[in-house]
Amino acid sequence: MTKPVKDTIAMIAGMHPVLQPGEFAFVVWPENKPWPEGTRASCAEAEGMSLIVPTHHAPQDAVAMRCITLQVHSSLEGVGLTAAVSSALAQAGIPANMVAGYHHDHVYVPSDSAQNALNILQDLQRSNK
Repeated sequence: MTKPVKDTIAMIAGMHPVLQPGEFAFVVWPENKPWPEGTRASCAEAEGMSLIVPTHHAPQDAVAMRCITLQVHSSLEGVGLTAAVSSALAQAGIPANMVAGYHHDHVYVPSDSAQNALNILQDLQRSNK
């Protein structure tokens, strides 16, 4: 297992953004209903349980999102990766919903902006090498 990267520039330079297959949506999930197959993440909030689920489990009006995994084992104590990624995407007018896992960070962007977002993050990575 690789050691988590903590240095800001090393995290950005070391990321390898990968567009994951499938489309997902952020939804509020009923408390007593089993989670659907393919659920990507959860967050307990005062208003209810939020899940990231495949779009076919979401209401029709849910925003379809794609997931870009940054593919760098960033430290949970690292500072700046999320800010750099979200700032680069914000400059292009692309909403970014960041989700941190233990091994990697994941960026959910609207499906119609996914390829442009991937290109921007690849450029960000190259410019920090």
